Amino acid sequence: MTAIRKTLDFLYLASGVAAALCLIAILGLIVAQMVARWTGEIFPGAPDYAGYAMAAASFLAFANALNRGAHIRVSILLNAVTSKTRRVLEIWCFAIAAAVAWYFTYYAYWFVYWSWKFNEVSQGQDATALWIPQSVMVIGGGLMAIALTDNLFAVIFKGEHRIVRETVDESFEA
Repeated sequence: MTAIRKTLDFLYLASGVAAALCLIAILGLIVAQMVARWTGEIFPGAPDYAGYAMAAASFLAFANALNRGAHIRVSILLNAVTSKTRRVLEIWCFAIAAAVAWYFTYYAYWFVYWSWKFNEVSQGQDATALWIPQSVMVIGGGLMAIALTDNLFAVIFKGEHRIVRETVDESFEA
């Protein structure tokens, strides 16, 4: 099991690093577009590429952000109930979230497949094949589904999720 754990932790971290690199790419695209304007040149498709990178950064960051406690969690109810009730509520929440994430990933895959099959291209100046930036949505959604399922199994079998808790959350615990 430690090999699986190390692999999953590596995937979550790698997706977070890839998301950070997408944010750096957005900065680079904006600077390149500014320089192009100052020099009288044209950088066709820069806003489109920045939009693709923003979507990629968002989707790739989901799994890493979940495990680092960066997603918004309303823990008032969880902190007010007994540990047994808390565990039941966490199992219920993780099960529903994982099911929704797997559902999203399944249909996102078919969305990308049909974009590829019909040879859809963006309407901007770049005319990018849309399945390329859309594929990142499937990868990020899949990693999020895996992370939610991973946390669901952790709650079921170990009694604790793997989300790193914020110190603010811990300060309100009874």
